[in-house]
Amino acid sequence: MTNVHHSNLSPDLAKAALVLVRDMMCASKGESALITADVDTDEAAVRAVQNAFHIVGAKTATLILSPALPFQGGLADPYIPDHVSAAVPNCDIWIDLCMPYLAGSGPFDAALKAGRTRYFLGADIGADGIDRIFGKADLDKTFAVSDALTELFSAAKGEWCRITTPAGTDVRFQIADPEGFAMSKAAEPGGYFVPGTAVLIPELETVKGTIVVDTVFHEYYTALNEPLKFEVDGNITEVSGGGPEARIMDRALRRAGNGEYGGIVHFTYGYHPTARFTGKSFVEDQRVVGCNAVGFGIPHWLPGGGENHPDCVMGSQSIWIGDEQIVDAGTLVRPEAIVSLLDELRPIYN
Repeated sequence: MTNVHHSNLSPDLAKAALVLVRDMMCASKGESALITADVDTDEAAVRAVQNAFHIVGAKTATLILSPALPFQGGLADPYIPDHVSAAVPNCDIWIDLCMPYLAGSGPFDAALKAGRTRYFLGADIGADGIDRIFGKADLDKTFAVSDALTELFSAAKGEWCRITTPAGTDVRFQIADPEGFAMSKAAEPGGYFVPGTAVLIPELETVKGTIVVDTVFHEYYTALNEPLKFEVDGNITEVSGGGPEARIMDRALRRAGNGEYGGIVHFTYGYHPTARFTGKSFVEDQRVVGCNAVGFGIPHWLPGGGENHPDCVMGSQSIWIGDEQIVDAGTLVRPEAIVSLLDELRPIYN
């Protein structure tokens, strides 16, 4: 793991990790907790989560994967050690700080099928990200915003949506039901995500236009020196730009699409007030206000699909649902009820 001195385990990080473990993951005394990390994971993040589990009285084990997995999802299966596969269905809480992550892998599917484990996809959030996401904004108010946005997107099922960015994105699609993607606390077994974003699912065949992105997560996460451009007409028809990352993105797209490029799995709207764009954390960057994590490939509910799809992040998006603009250059402007919830979601300074 990345070498971080103990002095970086600040009171702020300790408080934030406790919010993650106790309030987000609902950990309690006597539960079995598992942390998966890899040699590139921020050591301060691991230690903070370990300490938080100790405070609530959970029995904790940490497994370090060395080297880091080359791929996420089902593509990682040949590289996951047997003892990791055995551990994940036999714990109550699983904090995954691997990047690439284990969500969508065979062991992940087995753990969720067994019906015991509450899984948290932390990936590359790191100590600073944990501090900002969980320590600097009220968790309940954060979830209130995502609940309202998910309800808005669900009510708009079948309507046309348009997304644009200053970098050149201009794409339209019909909205599908985002059922199964709502953010929530881990009150029961299942998979859970870092709060601060709402998922917008398209009807795959309706997506048409241009998508231009600033960062990519193909085989690793990186900012781009030259934007990548995707032309989409149901499926991705052309990819251009990206400099040396273009060949890696092509490889990742074809790997996720069974030899083809596939389509668009999801869009999102990031709204977390204390998330910061660093170009180094896929999980945190997509939650920055106005950012959009775009998933490419085949969705997990179709044959051949899964969590092995590459993702990209773009910023300062504007969004229309029907004829009504709800986001202007990253800022939510309608409906007023959700704008009011966002106004209440202010940074905590203490």
